[in-house]
Amino acid sequence: MTEISFSDLALPSDGALALPEFTDSDRSTFFKAADDATNGALSRAVEAASFTFRKGTTCVVLAPGAGLDRVVLVGLGPKADVTETVAEQVGGVAAQAMTMHTKAAISTAALDGALAAHLALGASLGLYRFDRYRTTEKKEDLPKLSALSVLVADVAATKTVWAGLEPVAKGVTLTRDLVTEPANVLTPAEFANRAEKLRDLGVEVEVFDRAAMEKLGFGALLGVAQGSVNEPRMVVMRWNGAGDESAPLAFVGKGVTFDSGGISIKPAAGMEDMKWDMAGAGVVTGLMAALAGRKAKVNAVGLIGVVENMVSGTAQRPGDVVKSASGQTIEVLNTDAEGRLVLADVLWYARDRFAPRLMVDLATLTGAIIVGLGHENAGLFSNDDTLAADLTKAGAITGETLWRMPMGEAYDKLLRSDIADMKNIGGRPGGSITAAQFLKRFVGETPWAHLDIAGVAWAAKPKTGAPKGATGFGVRLLDRFVRQHEG
Repeated sequence: MTEISFSDLALPSDGALALPEFTDSDRSTFFKAADDATNGALSRAVEAASFTFRKGTTCVVLAPGAGLDRVVLVGLGPKADVTETVAEQVGGVAAQAMTMHTKAAISTAALDGALAAHLALGASLGLYRFDRYRTTEKKEDLPKLSALSVLVADVAATKTVWAGLEPVAKGVTLTRDLVTEPANVLTPAEFANRAEKLRDLGVEVEVFDRAAMEKLGFGALLGVAQGSVNEPRMVVMRWNGAGDESAPLAFVGKGVTFDSGGISIKPAAGMEDMKWDMAGAGVVTGLMAALAGRKAKVNAVGLIGVVENMVSGTAQRPGDVVKSASGQTIEVLNTDAEGRLVLADVLWYARDRFAPRLMVDLATLTGAIIVGLGHENAGLFSNDDTLAADLTKAGAITGETLWRMPMGEAYDKLLRSDIADMKNIGGRPGGSITAAQFLKRFVGETPWAHLDIAGVAWAAKPKTGAPKGATGFGVRLLDRFVRQHEG
Protein backbone atom coordinates (compact mmCIF):
# COMPACT_ATOMS: atom_id res chain seq x y z
CA MET A 1 0.00 0.00 0.00
CA THR A 2 1.09 3.54 -0.73
CA GLU A 3 1.81 5.44 2.47
CA ILE A 4 -0.86 8.03 3.18
CA SER A 5 -0.14 11.06 5.35
CA PHE A 6 -2.16 14.14 6.29
CA SER A 7 -1.03 17.73 6.49
CA ASP A 8 -2.46 21.23 6.59
CA LEU A 9 -3.90 22.95 3.56
CA ALA A 10 -0.79 24.61 2.22
CA LEU A 11 0.34 24.81 -1.39
CA PRO A 12 3.20 22.33 -2.03
CA SER A 13 6.42 23.80 -3.35
CA ASP A 14 7.07 20.97 -5.80
CA GLY A 15 5.80 17.66 -7.17
CA ALA A 16 2.26 16.96 -8.35
CA LEU A 17 -0.97 18.33 -6.91
CA ALA A 18 -4.57 17.19 -7.41
CA LEU A 19 -7.40 19.68 -6.93
CA PRO A 20 -10.90 18.15 -6.64
CA GLU A 21 -13.66 20.75 -7.05
CA PHE A 22 -17.44 20.84 -7.48
CA THR A 23 -19.28 21.59 -10.71
CA ASP A 24 -21.82 23.95 -9.19
CA SER A 25 -20.08 26.15 -6.65
CA ASP A 26 -17.38 28.78 -6.53
CA ARG A 27 -13.83 27.49 -6.63
CA SER A 28 -12.35 26.87 -3.20
CA THR A 29 -10.01 29.35 -1.55
CA PHE A 30 -7.21 26.81 -1.99
CA PHE A 31 -7.88 26.56 -5.74
CA LYS A 32 -7.77 30.35 -6.02
CA ALA A 33 -4.48 30.45 -4.11
CA ALA A 34 -3.00 27.81 -6.41
CA ASP A 35 -4.28 29.69 -9.45
CA ASP A 36 -2.73 32.94 -8.22
CA ALA A 37 0.57 31.19 -7.50
CA THR A 38 0.66 29.86 -11.06
CA ASN A 39 -0.27 33.22 -12.60
CA GLY A 40 -3.73 32.04 -13.67
CA ALA A 41 -2.58 28.84 -15.37
CA LEU A 42 -5.35 26.79 -13.77
CA SER A 43 -8.25 29.06 -14.67
CA ARG A 44 -6.89 29.37 -18.22
CA ALA A 45 -6.76 25.57 -18.51
CA VAL A 46 -10.34 25.27 -17.25
CA GLU A 47 -11.53 27.75 -19.86
CA ALA A 48 -9.48 26.33 -22.70
CA ALA A 49 -10.61 22.76 -22.05
CA SER A 50 -14.21 23.76 -21.25
CA PHE A 51 -13.69 21.71 -18.11
CA THR A 52 -16.83 21.51 -15.98
CA PHE A 53 -15.61 19.37 -13.04
CA ARG A 54 -18.04 16.59 -13.90
CA LYS A 55 -17.62 13.68 -11.47
CA GLY A 56 -14.51 11.62 -12.10
CA THR A 57 -13.19 13.72 -15.00
CA THR A 58 -9.72 15.26 -15.03
CA CYS A 59 -7.88 18.14 -16.62
CA VAL A 60 -4.09 17.94 -16.42
CA VAL A 61 -2.00 21.11 -16.35
CA LEU A 62 1.69 20.40 -16.93
CA ALA A 63 4.44 22.61 -15.50
CA PRO A 64 2.02 25.37 -14.42
CA GLY A 65 4.63 27.20 -12.37
CA ALA A 66 5.14 27.76 -8.63
CA GLY A 67 7.57 24.83 -8.68
CA LEU A 68 4.84 22.29 -9.44
CA ASP A 69 5.38 19.64 -12.11
CA ARG A 70 1.72 18.89 -12.64
CA VAL A 71 -1.69 19.99 -11.38
CA VAL A 72 -4.60 17.62 -11.89
CA LEU A 73 -8.03 19.22 -11.75
CA VAL A 74 -10.57 16.58 -10.74
CA GLY A 75 -14.34 16.77 -10.93
CA LEU A 76 -16.41 16.07 -7.81
CA GLY A 77 -19.70 16.63 -9.57
CA PRO A 78 -22.62 18.51 -7.94
CA LYS A 79 -22.03 19.33 -4.30
CA ALA A 80 -25.35 17.85 -3.19
CA ASP A 81 -24.48 14.49 -4.77
CA VAL A 82 -21.13 13.96 -3.08
CA THR A 83 -21.15 10.90 -0.84
CA GLU A 84 -18.47 8.78 0.78
CA THR A 85 -18.43 6.62 -2.34
CA VAL A 86 -18.00 9.61 -4.63
CA ALA A 87 -15.16 10.93 -2.46
CA GLU A 88 -13.46 7.52 -2.65
CA GLN A 89 -13.87 7.34 -6.43
CA VAL A 90 -12.45 10.83 -6.87
CA GLY A 91 -9.56 10.01 -4.56
CA GLY A 92 -8.73 7.03 -6.74
CA VAL A 93 -8.91 9.07 -9.94
CA ALA A 94 -6.70 11.81 -8.48
CA ALA A 95 -4.07 9.42 -7.17
CA GLN A 96 -3.92 7.42 -10.39
CA ALA A 97 -3.22 10.61 -12.34
CA MET A 98 -0.06 11.25 -10.29
CA THR A 99 1.59 7.82 -10.11
CA MET A 100 4.60 8.83 -12.18
CA HIS A 101 5.64 11.50 -9.71
CA THR A 102 7.74 10.76 -6.65
CA LYS A 103 5.97 13.43 -4.61
CA ALA A 104 2.25 14.15 -4.74
CA ALA A 105 -0.54 15.76 -2.75
CA ILE A 106 -4.32 15.96 -2.95
CA SER A 107 -6.28 18.94 -1.71
CA THR A 108 -9.54 18.29 0.14
CA ALA A 109 -10.37 21.98 0.50
CA ALA A 110 -13.72 21.47 -1.20
CA LEU A 111 -14.78 18.64 1.11
CA ASP A 112 -16.19 18.64 4.60
CA GLY A 113 -15.39 16.45 7.61
CA ALA A 114 -15.03 12.71 7.16
CA LEU A 115 -15.20 12.92 3.38
CA ALA A 116 -11.52 13.88 3.34
CA ALA A 117 -10.63 10.57 4.99
CA HIS A 118 -12.80 8.67 2.52
CA LEU A 119 -10.99 10.43 -0.32
CA ALA A 120 -7.76 9.13 1.19
CA LEU A 121 -9.24 5.62 1.31
CA GLY A 122 -10.10 5.84 -2.36
CA ALA A 123 -6.64 7.11 -3.20
CA SER A 124 -5.02 4.22 -1.35
CA LEU A 125 -7.16 1.64 -3.14
CA GLY A 126 -6.83 3.36 -6.51
CA LEU A 127 -3.06 2.99 -6.36
CA TYR A 128 -3.23 -0.79 -5.86
CA ARG A 129 -0.91 -2.86 -8.04
CA PHE A 130 -0.03 -6.54 -7.84
CA ASP A 131 3.67 -6.57 -8.75
CA ARG A 132 4.84 -9.79 -7.13
CA TYR A 133 5.68 -11.56 -10.38
CA ARG A 134 6.81 -8.64 -12.56
CA THR A 135 10.54 -8.95 -13.23
CA THR A 136 11.21 -7.34 -16.62
CA GLU A 137 9.16 -4.14 -16.51
CA LYS A 138 11.24 -1.14 -17.51
CA LYS A 139 12.12 1.22 -14.69
CA GLU A 140 10.65 4.20 -16.52
CA ASP A 141 7.30 2.40 -16.76
CA LEU A 142 7.06 1.68 -13.05
CA PRO A 143 4.97 3.94 -10.81
CA LYS A 144 7.17 6.25 -8.78
CA LEU A 145 4.69 7.37 -6.15
CA SER A 146 5.34 5.69 -2.82
CA ALA A 147 3.83 8.29 -0.49
CA LEU A 148 0.87 10.61 -0.85
CA SER A 149 0.03 13.66 1.24
CA VAL A 150 -3.64 14.50 1.74
CA LEU A 151 -4.12 18.18 2.51
CA VAL A 152 -6.95 18.76 5.00
CA ALA A 153 -8.51 21.56 7.02
CA ASP A 154 -8.37 19.63 10.32
CA VAL A 155 -5.50 17.14 10.49
CA ALA A 156 -6.38 15.72 13.91
CA ALA A 157 -10.05 15.13 13.08
CA THR A 158 -9.21 13.53 9.74
CA LYS A 159 -6.66 11.23 11.33
CA THR A 160 -9.30 10.07 13.80
CA VAL A 161 -11.61 9.03 10.96
CA TRP A 162 -8.69 7.53 9.02
CA ALA A 163 -7.81 5.31 11.97
CA GLY A 164 -11.06 3.45 11.33
CA LEU A 165 -10.62 3.39 7.55
CA GLU A 166 -6.97 2.43 7.10
CA PRO A 167 -7.57 -1.12 8.41
CA VAL A 168 -10.40 -1.44 5.89
CA ALA A 169 -8.00 -0.41 3.11
CA LYS A 170 -5.58 -3.06 4.33
CA GLY A 171 -8.39 -5.62 4.39
CA VAL A 172 -9.34 -4.83 0.79
CA THR A 173 -5.69 -5.03 -0.23
CA LEU A 174 -5.32 -8.42 1.45
CA THR A 175 -8.40 -9.68 -0.38
CA ARG A 176 -7.15 -8.38 -3.72
CA ASP A 177 -3.77 -10.02 -3.16
CA LEU A 178 -5.37 -13.37 -2.36
CA VAL A 179 -7.74 -13.25 -5.32
CA THR A 180 -4.95 -12.28 -7.73
CA GLU A 181 -2.51 -15.00 -6.69
CA PRO A 182 -2.12 -17.85 -9.20
CA ALA A 183 -3.49 -21.22 -8.18
CA ASN A 184 -0.09 -22.92 -8.25
CA VAL A 185 0.93 -20.57 -5.42
CA LEU A 186 -2.30 -20.16 -3.49
CA THR A 187 -3.13 -23.78 -2.75
CA PRO A 188 -5.59 -24.54 0.04
CA ALA A 189 -2.70 -25.10 2.45
CA GLU A 190 -1.06 -21.80 1.49
CA PHE A 191 -4.38 -19.96 1.83
CA ALA A 192 -4.67 -21.32 5.36
CA ASN A 193 -1.10 -20.22 6.11
CA ARG A 194 -1.94 -16.66 5.08
CA ALA A 195 -5.11 -16.66 7.13
CA GLU A 196 -3.06 -17.72 10.15
CA LYS A 197 -1.14 -14.44 9.91
CA LEU A 198 -4.25 -12.70 11.23
CA ARG A 199 -3.19 -13.91 14.66
CA ASP A 200 -0.83 -10.93 14.65
CA LEU A 201 -3.95 -8.71 14.76
CA GLY A 202 -5.48 -10.61 17.66
CA VAL A 203 -7.67 -12.96 15.61
CA GLU A 204 -8.04 -16.51 16.92
CA VAL A 205 -7.37 -18.87 14.01
CA GLU A 206 -8.08 -22.59 13.78
CA VAL A 207 -7.13 -24.71 10.77
CA PHE A 208 -8.87 -28.01 10.02
CA ASP A 209 -7.18 -30.54 7.72
CA ARG A 210 -8.75 -33.45 5.87
CA ALA A 211 -8.64 -35.78 8.88
CA ALA A 212 -10.36 -33.22 11.09
CA MET A 213 -13.07 -32.62 8.49
CA GLU A 214 -13.60 -36.34 8.07
CA LYS A 215 -14.34 -36.54 11.78
CA LEU A 216 -16.84 -33.70 11.37
CA GLY A 217 -18.57 -35.58 8.55
CA PHE A 218 -17.79 -33.03 5.83
CA GLY A 219 -18.74 -35.39 3.00
CA ALA A 220 -19.91 -32.63 0.67
CA LEU A 221 -16.74 -30.52 0.93
CA LEU A 222 -14.39 -33.50 0.83
CA GLY A 223 -16.14 -34.87 -2.23
CA VAL A 224 -15.15 -31.73 -4.14
CA ALA A 225 -11.56 -31.98 -2.91
CA GLN A 226 -10.99 -35.68 -3.63
CA GLY A 227 -9.72 -35.16 -7.18
CA SER A 228 -6.80 -32.91 -6.19
CA VAL A 229 -3.38 -33.68 -4.75
CA ASN A 230 -3.65 -30.38 -2.86
CA GLU A 231 -5.29 -31.18 0.46
CA PRO A 232 -8.34 -29.15 1.57
CA ARG A 233 -8.58 -26.91 4.59
CA MET A 234 -11.27 -25.21 6.62
CA VAL A 235 -10.20 -22.11 8.51
CA VAL A 236 -12.11 -20.55 11.41
CA MET A 237 -11.19 -16.96 12.33
CA ARG A 238 -12.67 -15.43 15.50
CA TRP A 239 -12.62 -11.79 16.55
CA ASN A 240 -14.10 -11.25 20.01
CA GLY A 241 -14.32 -7.50 20.16
CA ALA A 242 -17.58 -7.09 22.07
CA GLY A 243 -15.98 -7.98 25.40
CA ASP A 244 -18.75 -10.41 26.28
CA GLU A 245 -20.11 -13.84 25.38
CA SER A 246 -22.76 -12.57 22.99
CA ALA A 247 -23.50 -14.60 19.87
CA PRO A 248 -21.28 -13.63 16.95
CA LEU A 249 -22.00 -12.47 13.45
CA ALA A 250 -20.86 -15.25 11.11
CA PHE A 251 -19.35 -14.79 7.67
CA VAL A 252 -18.70 -17.79 5.42
CA GLY A 253 -16.66 -17.81 2.22
CA LYS A 254 -16.32 -20.21 -0.69
CA GLY A 255 -12.62 -20.86 -1.28
CA VAL A 256 -12.14 -22.93 -4.44
CA THR A 257 -8.53 -22.03 -5.22
CA PHE A 258 -8.91 -23.43 -8.72
CA ASP A 259 -12.04 -24.74 -10.36
CA SER A 260 -11.51 -26.91 -13.41
CA GLY A 261 -15.12 -28.00 -13.18
CA GLY A 262 -14.01 -31.49 -12.24
CA ILE A 263 -15.21 -34.26 -14.54
CA SER A 264 -17.93 -31.84 -15.72
CA ILE A 265 -14.96 -29.89 -17.04
CA LYS A 266 -15.18 -26.25 -18.02
CA PRO A 267 -14.31 -25.02 -21.55
CA ALA A 268 -10.64 -24.14 -21.97
CA ALA A 269 -11.33 -20.54 -22.98
CA GLY A 270 -11.33 -18.40 -19.85
CA MET A 271 -10.52 -21.25 -17.46
CA GLU A 272 -7.54 -19.26 -16.20
CA ASP A 273 -10.04 -16.97 -14.48
CA MET A 274 -10.96 -19.80 -12.16
CA LYS A 275 -8.01 -18.97 -9.94
CA TRP A 276 -10.34 -16.40 -8.38
CA ASP A 277 -13.11 -18.85 -7.56
CA MET A 278 -11.92 -18.37 -3.98
CA ALA A 279 -12.94 -14.71 -3.89
CA GLY A 280 -15.64 -15.29 -1.27
CA ALA A 281 -13.08 -16.75 1.11
CA GLY A 282 -10.74 -13.88 0.23
CA VAL A 283 -13.39 -11.35 1.22
CA VAL A 284 -14.07 -13.07 4.54
CA THR A 285 -10.34 -13.11 5.32
CA GLY A 286 -9.96 -9.43 4.41
CA LEU A 287 -13.03 -8.54 6.44
CA MET A 288 -11.70 -10.28 9.54
CA ALA A 289 -8.40 -8.41 9.12
CA ALA A 290 -10.31 -5.12 8.83
CA LEU A 291 -12.44 -5.77 11.93
CA ALA A 292 -9.44 -6.74 14.03
CA GLY A 293 -7.34 -3.90 12.65
CA ARG A 294 -9.86 -1.25 13.70
CA LYS A 295 -10.73 -3.06 16.97
CA ALA A 296 -14.39 -3.44 16.06
CA LYS A 297 -16.60 -3.74 19.14
CA VAL A 298 -18.38 -6.85 17.93
CA ASN A 299 -18.02 -10.60 18.10
CA ALA A 300 -17.50 -12.00 14.63
CA VAL A 301 -16.44 -15.32 13.20
CA GLY A 302 -15.22 -15.94 9.66
CA LEU A 303 -15.18 -19.45 8.22
CA ILE A 304 -13.74 -20.45 4.87
CA GLY A 305 -13.83 -23.80 3.11
CA VAL A 306 -10.75 -24.03 0.90
CA VAL A 307 -10.43 -26.73 -1.76
CA GLU A 308 -9.24 -27.34 -5.30
CA ASN A 309 -11.66 -28.87 -7.82
CA MET A 310 -9.61 -30.95 -10.24
CA VAL A 311 -9.93 -33.76 -12.78
CA SER A 312 -8.21 -37.04 -11.91
CA GLY A 313 -8.80 -40.74 -11.40
CA THR A 314 -10.00 -39.99 -7.88
CA ALA A 315 -12.27 -37.08 -8.82
CA GLN A 316 -15.93 -37.04 -7.89
CA ARG A 317 -18.18 -38.44 -10.62
CA PRO A 318 -21.52 -37.12 -11.85
CA GLY A 319 -24.09 -39.33 -10.21
CA ASP A 320 -22.19 -39.79 -6.94
CA VAL A 321 -24.10 -39.38 -3.69
CA VAL A 322 -22.41 -37.71 -0.72
CA LYS A 323 -23.51 -37.24 2.87
CA SER A 324 -23.14 -33.71 4.23
CA ALA A 325 -22.24 -32.73 7.78
CA SER A 326 -25.94 -32.02 8.36
CA GLY A 327 -26.76 -35.65 7.61
CA GLN A 328 -28.59 -34.70 4.40
CA THR A 329 -27.58 -36.60 1.28
CA ILE A 330 -26.79 -34.96 -2.05
CA GLU A 331 -26.82 -36.44 -5.54
CA VAL A 332 -24.02 -34.71 -7.45
CA LEU A 333 -25.26 -34.37 -11.03
CA ASN A 334 -22.71 -31.75 -12.05
CA THR A 335 -19.24 -31.57 -10.50
CA ASP A 336 -18.93 -27.95 -11.67
CA ALA A 337 -21.65 -26.99 -9.18
CA GLU A 338 -19.10 -27.52 -6.45
CA GLY A 339 -19.10 -24.28 -4.48
CA ARG A 340 -22.49 -24.98 -2.96
CA LEU A 341 -21.17 -28.36 -1.74
CA VAL A 342 -18.28 -26.65 0.01
CA LEU A 343 -20.54 -24.05 1.58
CA ALA A 344 -23.12 -26.63 2.67
CA ASP A 345 -20.80 -28.20 5.22
CA VAL A 346 -19.23 -24.94 6.40
CA LEU A 347 -22.59 -23.18 6.82
CA TRP A 348 -23.93 -26.10 8.82
CA TYR A 349 -20.81 -26.16 11.00
CA ALA A 350 -21.02 -22.40 11.62
CA ARG A 351 -24.66 -22.69 12.65
CA ASP A 352 -24.13 -25.76 14.80
CA ARG A 353 -21.01 -24.64 16.65
CA PHE A 354 -21.45 -20.89 17.05
CA ALA A 355 -25.24 -20.37 17.06
CA PRO A 356 -24.64 -16.97 15.42
CA ARG A 357 -27.02 -14.03 15.42
CA LEU A 358 -26.93 -14.16 11.65
CA MET A 359 -24.91 -15.64 8.81
CA VAL A 360 -23.75 -14.10 5.54
CA ASP A 361 -21.99 -16.19 2.92
CA LEU A 362 -20.11 -14.92 -0.11
CA ALA A 363 -19.31 -16.95 -3.19
CA THR A 364 -18.48 -16.67 -6.86
CA LEU A 365 -21.23 -19.23 -7.17
CA THR A 366 -22.96 -19.02 -10.55
CA GLY A 367 -22.52 -17.71 -14.05
CA ALA A 368 -26.28 -17.26 -14.04
CA ILE A 369 -26.01 -14.24 -11.75
CA ILE A 370 -23.79 -12.52 -14.33
CA VAL A 371 -26.42 -13.17 -17.00
CA GLY A 372 -29.03 -11.61 -14.73
CA LEU A 373 -27.15 -8.70 -13.15
CA GLY A 374 -24.04 -8.18 -15.25
CA HIS A 375 -21.03 -6.75 -13.45
CA GLU A 376 -22.75 -3.94 -11.57
CA ASN A 377 -24.50 -5.65 -8.65
CA ALA A 378 -24.01 -8.77 -6.57
CA GLY A 379 -27.00 -11.03 -6.14
CA LEU A 380 -28.59 -11.03 -2.68
CA PHE A 381 -30.66 -13.95 -1.45
CA SER A 382 -32.02 -14.13 2.08
CA ASN A 383 -34.50 -15.78 4.41
CA ASP A 384 -34.79 -12.61 6.50
CA ASP A 385 -36.15 -9.25 5.30
CA THR A 386 -34.41 -7.19 7.98
CA LEU A 387 -31.02 -8.71 7.22
CA ALA A 388 -31.55 -8.20 3.49
CA ALA A 389 -32.50 -4.56 4.05
CA ASP A 390 -29.48 -3.91 6.27
CA LEU A 391 -27.10 -5.41 3.72
CA THR A 392 -28.72 -3.47 0.88
CA LYS A 393 -28.34 -0.24 2.86
CA ALA A 394 -24.67 -0.94 3.57
CA GLY A 395 -24.11 -1.68 -0.11
CA ALA A 396 -25.73 1.58 -1.17
CA ILE A 397 -23.52 3.58 1.21
CA THR A 398 -20.28 1.92 0.12
CA GLY A 399 -21.07 1.65 -3.58
CA GLU A 400 -20.82 -2.16 -3.42
CA THR A 401 -24.41 -2.57 -4.45
CA LEU A 402 -26.69 -5.58 -4.06
CA TRP A 403 -29.85 -6.61 -5.86
CA ARG A 404 -32.24 -8.88 -3.99
CA MET A 405 -33.36 -11.94 -5.91
CA PRO A 406 -36.46 -14.06 -5.29
CA MET A 407 -36.60 -17.40 -3.48
CA GLY A 408 -39.46 -19.77 -2.84
CA GLU A 409 -40.89 -23.27 -2.71
CA ALA A 410 -41.35 -23.49 -6.47
CA TYR A 411 -37.61 -23.06 -6.97
CA ASP A 412 -36.80 -25.42 -4.12
CA LYS A 413 -38.79 -28.23 -5.73
CA LEU A 414 -36.38 -28.17 -8.67
CA LEU A 415 -33.72 -29.70 -6.38
CA ARG A 416 -35.64 -32.89 -5.71
CA SER A 417 -33.61 -36.04 -6.37
CA ASP A 418 -34.89 -39.48 -7.26
CA ILE A 419 -32.37 -41.23 -5.00
CA ALA A 420 -31.15 -38.73 -2.37
CA ASP A 421 -32.43 -35.85 -0.25
CA MET A 422 -31.54 -33.40 -2.98
CA LYS A 423 -29.51 -32.92 -6.14
CA ASN A 424 -26.91 -30.21 -6.51
CA ILE A 425 -28.39 -28.54 -9.60
CA GLY A 426 -31.89 -27.57 -10.61
CA GLY A 427 -31.43 -26.99 -14.33
CA ARG A 428 -30.50 -23.88 -16.32
CA PRO A 429 -33.58 -21.72 -15.59
CA GLY A 430 -33.09 -19.67 -12.45
CA GLY A 431 -29.69 -21.21 -11.84
CA SER A 432 -28.51 -18.68 -9.28
CA ILE A 433 -31.82 -18.99 -7.41
CA THR A 434 -31.76 -22.78 -7.17
CA ALA A 435 -28.16 -22.54 -5.96
CA ALA A 436 -29.33 -20.25 -3.16
CA GLN A 437 -32.22 -22.59 -2.38
CA PHE A 438 -29.67 -25.38 -2.03
CA LEU A 439 -27.68 -23.36 0.53
CA LYS A 440 -30.82 -22.46 2.45
CA ARG A 441 -31.24 -26.13 3.36
CA PHE A 442 -28.15 -25.90 5.58
CA VAL A 443 -28.85 -22.78 7.65
CA GLY A 444 -31.94 -23.79 9.63
CA GLU A 445 -33.81 -20.89 11.21
CA THR A 446 -30.73 -18.66 11.49
CA PRO A 447 -31.16 -15.30 9.70
CA TRP A 448 -29.03 -15.82 6.60
CA ALA A 449 -28.02 -14.05 3.43
CA HIS A 450 -26.13 -15.35 0.42
CA LEU A 451 -24.17 -12.93 -1.76
CA ASP A 452 -23.37 -14.27 -5.23
CA ILE A 453 -20.37 -12.14 -6.20
CA ALA A 454 -19.44 -13.94 -9.43
CA GLY A 455 -20.00 -10.80 -11.51
CA VAL A 456 -18.26 -8.31 -9.25
CA ALA A 457 -15.21 -10.06 -7.76
CA TRP A 458 -13.03 -9.30 -10.79
CA ALA A 459 -13.01 -6.28 -13.12
CA ALA A 460 -11.91 -6.94 -16.70
CA LYS A 461 -11.25 -3.21 -17.15
CA PRO A 462 -10.67 -0.27 -14.80
CA LYS A 463 -13.63 1.52 -13.27
CA THR A 464 -13.77 5.07 -11.94
CA GLY A 465 -10.95 5.34 -9.44
CA ALA A 466 -10.33 1.57 -9.31
CA PRO A 467 -7.79 -0.56 -11.20
CA LYS A 468 -8.69 -3.63 -13.25
CA GLY A 469 -8.37 -7.05 -11.67
CA ALA A 470 -9.45 -8.21 -8.23
CA THR A 471 -11.91 -5.72 -6.73
CA GLY A 472 -12.12 -6.81 -3.10
CA PHE A 473 -15.90 -6.33 -3.44
CA GLY A 474 -17.56 -7.13 -0.14
CA VAL A 475 -14.98 -6.00 2.40
CA ARG A 476 -16.20 -2.41 2.60
CA LEU A 477 -19.81 -3.52 2.31
CA LEU A 478 -19.60 -5.97 5.20
CA ASP A 479 -17.44 -3.67 7.31
CA ARG A 480 -20.18 -1.05 7.01
CA PHE A 481 -22.79 -3.70 7.80
CA VAL A 482 -20.88 -4.73 10.93
CA ARG A 483 -20.68 -1.12 12.10
CA GLN A 484 -24.49 -1.18 12.23
CA HIS A 485 -24.28 -4.05 14.76
CA GLU A 486 -21.50 -2.76 17.01
CA GLY A 487 -21.95 -1.66 20.59
